[in-house]
Amino acid sequence: MSKRKLFGTDGIRGKANVFPMTGEVAFSLGRAVTEHFKNVHTKRKKPLIIVGKDTRLSCYMFEQAFSAGVCSQGGEVILTGPLPTPGIAFVTKSMRADVGVMISASHNPYYDNGIKIFDASGLKLPDEVEAKLEAMISDPQSIPVMTNGDLGNAKRLREVFGRYLVHCKAALDERFDMEGMRVVLDCANGAGYKITPMMFRELGAEVFSLGVEPNGTNINEDCGSLHPAKAKAKVVETRADLGVCLDGDADRCLIIDELGKVVDGDVLIGCFAKLLLEQRELKKGDTVVGTVMTNLGLEKYLNKLGLKLHRTKVGDRYIIEYMEKNQCILGGEPSGHVIFRQKATTGDGALAALKMIECMRFFDKPVSALTNDVSLYPSLLENVIVTEKPPLEENKTIQNTLKEGEALLGDKGRIVLRYSGTESKCRVMVEGEEKALVQKVCDLLVNCIKEELA
Repeated sequence: MSKRKLFGTDGIRGKANVFPMTGEVAFSLGRAVTEHFKNVHTKRKKPLIIVGKDTRLSCYMFEQAFSAGVCSQGGEVILTGPLPTPGIAFVTKSMRADVGVMISASHNPYYDNGIKIFDASGLKLPDEVEAKLEAMISDPQSIPVMTNGDLGNAKRLREVFGRYLVHCKAALDERFDMEGMRVVLDCANGAGYKITPMMFRELGAEVFSLGVEPNGTNINEDCGSLHPAKAKAKVVETRADLGVCLDGDADRCLIIDELGKVVDGDVLIGCFAKLLLEQRELKKGDTVVGTVMTNLGLEKYLNKLGLKLHRTKVGDRYIIEYMEKNQCILGGEPSGHVIFRQKATTGDGALAALKMIECMRFFDKPVSALTNDVSLYPSLLENVIVTEKPPLEENKTIQNTLKEGEALLGDKGRIVLRYSGTESKCRVMVEGEEKALVQKVCDLLVNCIKEELA
């Protein structure tokens, strides 16, 4: 399999209007996707492709460019307008479409953008399919030219919004609702700005909304899951039961307890594991899926519950791939991507928030009491900006420093070094029982990587 150059850990991503995130690439990708899926499993003469987006200014450009590529290759496009990434994955499967496409750079600033692709089952594409698409883009002559009546068409369809709304509401156990609850909801001026407040209000909650006035350039700006300060203050001010912060494409969430304290994504997964165990959806010996970044504290907590933890590469699509192959029902990342495989095929911020509310109702406890059970190891994550990404394992200085750090931590901690799949950064993660030692080891590695790669 050839090495992918356009696709990273979560589709194609970069600065809008700068390679690879250009209109030309989007058009070529539209052609390649249509031709590939026309020949794979569609029963239609013209593949049906769902195209959604978040609220970035550049989404207009990419939505039209990608759709033009699809139409030029004989596909049919349904444009949904702003809709969360998990909404696109769900609607693709629900409408029996051949492909779903989300135009979003998730938690990145407004001037970035990206393209994520889902197959007919609502699953992100495996590496080998992305490699095939790249090969087609690099050799456009390999794609036959459509003319006359073989060209495709596009239309906007607003009703898909309602399909996803009903789906999410149905995920909350029918024994519970949100009557009498106060919720602070920060939608990051992103894809969930309209549908998520509506969802919570229809379930009976009193909602205090933040980040619901997108203007094309304010997505993720001083709001949402990356910047929860305003939401934390609002929870305390309104005496809310909890706060929910989404990211730009609403595929992950950050929970704030009633005291204004942020809850780590790994702690959420621990709470959900206990809930599913009590509800007998999980049983002793089952596996919960995380990544190499998952905290050791969560692993120990799951073991105490009689559950196992399996770690994958970073990226919710790798989690989903493992879950699908091994019939696991719960997985997620520290960032707040949580996957309930029985309900969704990708991380879903609104769904995770509803399940947190289900935890509160089921155990009859506030968020602070529920989350106290899961104790995480002290952990530090530092991002070092790099000019290039040579293989880390081939740099002797970095490898020697890594061994030195591992020796200092012993068997009471661990280190993860990896490049970001979406940014020019090297991520340094260190965790262990002693906070001061974790800081020392992290500083050691960060300084080394700055000298070698910055």
